[in-house]
Amino acid sequence: MVVTPQIYTAKVMHKRLFPKKNTFNYGVYYLVLPLPAISIPGILTSFHAKDLGERSGADPTLWVRGILMDYGLNKKTKNIILVTMPRVLGYVFNPVSFYFCLDDNNDLRAILCEVHNTFGEQHSYLCANFDHTPITSSCWLEAEKVFHVSPFLEREGNYKFRFDLRPDKLGIWIDYYDSQQQKQLITSLIGTFTPLTSKSLRSAFWHHPLVTLKTIFLIHWQALKLILKGIRYIAKLPQLSKKITQANNLNKM
Repeated sequence: MVVTPQIYTAKVMHKRLFPKKNTFNYGVYYLVLPLPAISIPGILTSFHAKDLGERSGADPTLWVRGILMDYGLNKKTKNIILVTMPRVLGYVFNPVSFYFCLDDNNDLRAILCEVHNTFGEQHSYLCANFDHTPITSSCWLEAEKVFHVSPFLEREGNYKFRFDLRPDKLGIWIDYYDSQQQKQLITSLIGTFTPLTSKSLRSAFWHHPLVTLKTIFLIHWQALKLILKGIRYIAKLPQLSKKITQANNLNKM
């Protein structure tokens, strides 16, 4: 399992199934950092703990551990692996960062998905089996959608998550089902790990220049395409007070 900092080079795929089809793919890279996370200074790319968790500047380890404790998962977690986008030229936007929580046997016990929207808001989905058994690559974990992300999807329905974490690669699948339980959106993030060095970080930057700016640009570009296709714009509702939602494998309930 991941024991040293890595770069995760991956492909993002979004596919909207109705009322109008819309699909896009693009390349990205993430930092993969065992917690407590190392600081990565730099002009081209950097990492700062203040961009995550409580955004207090403190390492996010205690924040994650506190959430795990609230849900009875902290004692089962030995190591936490953070997967997050870096700052690029001082700018950062992380649609979602992932904290993979592993036990003594390196089995996956929980994944905390820290989600940010373009309105500066944050919400987290804690994915774990109902009985806290290890999460395998075949497990689908379901949570109610309670956070406004896309202005073209209602704040209703549910997400289904699947994760496949291996020593050299990672796959993440998140599907959205509307209030009628119809699958409306398919997303995936699939890629491989390479050791994080100054050289590999520079290489990732030049292969995917301005990745965080590219991400925010593509969010707005796809929004424009959806508007032109006649998809209704949905105004943002006030954020709910609860900032953590639990996702369970319902087959184990």
